[in-house]
Amino acid sequence: MKTIAITLLFSLSISVSFAQLVSLNATEITALKQQIKKDGRAKKLYANFKILADAYLDEVPNPVDTIRTEGLLKGNPKKERTALALKDMNKMFILALEFKITGERKYLNKSNEFLIAWAKLNQPNGDPIDDTNLDNAIEAYDLIKENIPASDKIIITDWLKRTALAEINSKRMNRNRGTGINNWNAHRLKIVGEIGYALNNKEFIDWTIDRFKKHIEVNLNEDGTSLDFKDRDAMHYHIYDLEPMLKLALLIKRAGGEDFYNYQSPKLSSIKKSVEWLIPYIKGEKQHEEYVNTTVKFDRDRAKNNEPGFAPGTMFKPSLALPVLKLSVYFDLNQTNLLSSLNEKGKDWQMLMDEIRYKVKSNN
Repeated sequence: MKTIAITLLFSLSISVSFAQLVSLNATEITALKQQIKKDGRAKKLYANFKILADAYLDEVPNPVDTIRTEGLLKGNPKKERTALALKDMNKMFILALEFKITGERKYLNKSNEFLIAWAKLNQPNGDPIDDTNLDNAIEAYDLIKENIPASDKIIITDWLKRTALAEINSKRMNRNRGTGINNWNAHRLKIVGEIGYALNNKEFIDWTIDRFKKHIEVNLNEDGTSLDFKDRDAMHYHIYDLEPMLKLALLIKRAGGEDFYNYQSPKLSSIKKSVEWLIPYIKGEKQHEEYVNTTVKFDRDRAKNNEPGFAPGTMFKPSLALPVLKLSVYFDLNQTNLLSSLNEKGKDWQMLMDEIRYKVKSNN
């Protein structure tokens, strides 16, 4: 493992940025701007989006030296402090996207200010449940990486590289059991993959894809169930496992790589089967009582802490599956109607961006 880390460190110094894959690319941003101009609903959604972007111009970055969420109960001071700090993630992404929509550098400069503040202070700890919160920071960087000063780019890319290497070299990553094969690993692979594509780092990308195939084999079952569902007896964790896998599969597909949604492992498990296994529960044709037979102490601790949704016997709410449907519809448009019926708020800004991705994909 030390050899891999040293090799990566040398190769990282010569990595080159390329077009956006983690976030919206230039073609998709052009399509988004056109949609805002011609569609009344999109125009209204954008107006609300812009209000947020303008408000964030007056915000001050609030980074933490270490993200702490994993294994902590609600109310824990470290978790509460982290929750406040992580609001920066959405702010820097919204500012970055507003820059791409308008071209106004004030949004670029502010997004960059947030990224630099985090890059200078935050120290990766190799915990994927903590690092999974960095999605929007990686997307923000992916959007503005060609527009920021070279000196700032070095600082931010160094932070992202250290984050990926901390995950790759984590002592907690035993590939054969526990956090090396459960939802932790799904989030680990997603984060390293996102950073790999954002930085155009072949070693990170290859490392992720190699282990992604193995993860699908050991974590998902031929009948569609997952290791996490079996361990936790909760749809919540089946979804929490599938969401990062779908994000990574979508990213690889956008980069012109293999279709990991339909990919079948040697034991015939697949992401597609695990999404389809969930659909009867989303439609209400089947019900499930959460956490009744969980084998994990932390689940019972959260129940004792009166955290909503974790009491044994709590009925699964189909709306909790929205993150999975919003991603899986990219691969299977037949799920569009189910997604629309489940999304009580109707079309929101995220769905608008997702639809732009589908349209651009269909036209290519």
